[in-house]
Amino acid sequence: MSRSHSSGPSQRMLRVGEQVRHALSELLQRGEVRDDLIEATVISISEVRMSPDLKIATAFVSPLGAPDDNAVVEALNRHTRFIRGRVSPALRQMKYMPEFRFRLDTSFDNFTRINELLKSPEVSRDLDADDDKEQEQ
Repeated sequence: MSRSHSSGPSQRMLRVGEQVRHALSELLQRGEVRDDLIEATVISISEVRMSPDLKIATAFVSPLGAPDDNAVVEALNRHTRFIRGRVSPALRQMKYMPEFRFRLDTSFDNFTRINELLKSPEVSRDLDADDDKEQEQ
């Protein structure tokens, strides 16, 4: 039986990533990580990407209201062993407990930048020219 080699994540990777995201979110909501910076910041976990062997979980986080986003990510990365131990009961069905890596989620910044580009006068002018051509036909 041949396997298809697609460029995207498998269904299993997506499903496990979502389970890990929920487990991490619940842990942070309960305030179990004892770090002043983490406790004082609302942290949104937008996505967890799993490695193909499910041994590495990369969590993309957005610290809300923190003066330094990178400091919050560094604090989370300092506590990965503790987080791994506290999340393991929620992920007990997994053969191996993944190693956690936290990264800053920049997707919202990218969305904002694209939105600003679309609203720029140059793009509006080009879009208006396309609309005029469509109406003539």
